[in-house]
Amino acid sequence: MTSRERILAALNHNQPDRVPIDFSGHRSSGIAAMAYPKLREFLDLPPRPIRVYDVIQQLAIVDEDVLDRFGVDTIELGRGFALDEESWSPWTLPDGTPCLVPSWTHIERDDSRWVIRSKTGRIFAQMPNGTLYFEQTHYPFLDGDDLQNISTALEESMWTAVASPPGPIDSQSLSEGAKRLREETGRAIIGLFGGNLFEIGQFLYRNDQFMMLLAAEPKRANDFLDKLVEIHLANLEKFLTAVGEYIDIILFGDDLGMQTGPMISPQMYRELFKPRHKLLWNHAKKLADVKVMLHCCGGVLELMPDLIEAGVDAINPVQISCSGMDAGRLKAEFGKDITFWGGGCDTRDILPNGTPQQVAENVKEQVRILHPGGGFVFQQVHNILANIPPANVVAMFDAVNGDSNNAS
Repeated sequence: MTSRERILAALNHNQPDRVPIDFSGHRSSGIAAMAYPKLREFLDLPPRPIRVYDVIQQLAIVDEDVLDRFGVDTIELGRGFALDEESWSPWTLPDGTPCLVPSWTHIERDDSRWVIRSKTGRIFAQMPNGTLYFEQTHYPFLDGDDLQNISTALEESMWTAVASPPGPIDSQSLSEGAKRLREETGRAIIGLFGGNLFEIGQFLYRNDQFMMLLAAEPKRANDFLDKLVEIHLANLEKFLTAVGEYIDIILFGDDLGMQTGPMISPQMYRELFKPRHKLLWNHAKKLADVKVMLHCCGGVLELMPDLIEAGVDAINPVQISCSGMDAGRLKAEFGKDITFWGGGCDTRDILPNGTPQQVAENVKEQVRILHPGGGFVFQQVHNILANIPPANVVAMFDAVNGDSNNAS
């Protein structure tokens, strides 16, 4: 099987020839920039420039030699676009390692912290000394919303303003880049769309204020979500018209869970979010022959039936350390209806604190539970963080399919 065939087999609940692997195919399956050069050194690979494509989470672009070493079957759509020298500016990671960041991300030193400004000059993100990631500091709707200008507000929110270059990419360039990547790689291509609903409410209003809006002002909440869906549908049409024939998976996002379970009740999900998710996800499938994946952290066992009914094909990162997220239970109850894209290694306790042998044992057990019958793509639970020993990273990937990937 080719990598693309392997991923699609898993998504169609057919047993592939081996466990398909995702590493850095999207923004929650990657590796921290501070950990990446240590991994390359451990693998005895030559040094490469550290390119931090996700400044907020401090994630590095993973080079082809590492993808090949671990037998990775996925790639993110952004690889189809030029990464010329003009696209990058020099910066320094918190541990002093030189790196490159996207040139459109205006990182500045402000006393005892690094800050990022919006295009209007407002500070909306900060990374104080002693921390490893940027955090949001400005919430555009905190002191009052303007539903007619949500698009403007999104430009003032850290999570939605920093992810891509300012201004729209024209459809022709987007299509040409996607086509070029399709011709160059046999890996399954993931197109990152977003389409967040619950999370964008949190980005704009702040978590507590948005929760109160949902509970106390349902009409206002519905008006906000309707405007947001209108924006997402228009963007979805443009995105998939340009790249739909060249990608295999479209990734939506909405973190709905926390350590102890869902952040909202199943009833609230069904009333406010499920119909809108269903509209977006099914519209994507009408526009292109793609599988819909949802990035959704936390414990969401109680929401799984509704997510499946709404049309999602795969869920990641399958946070197995959360309440209700036992891999065996998930596979038994929902394994025929949804692909578990993740849950392959516990990144909370085992990956950072275990020995390489303990990491390998954890991986083998998760694979034993989740792989049979398809419906599983290996991904560690969320990103490999800065403190993860490189020996544990190698042990994790080598354990997925034994040592067979070493020669790939």
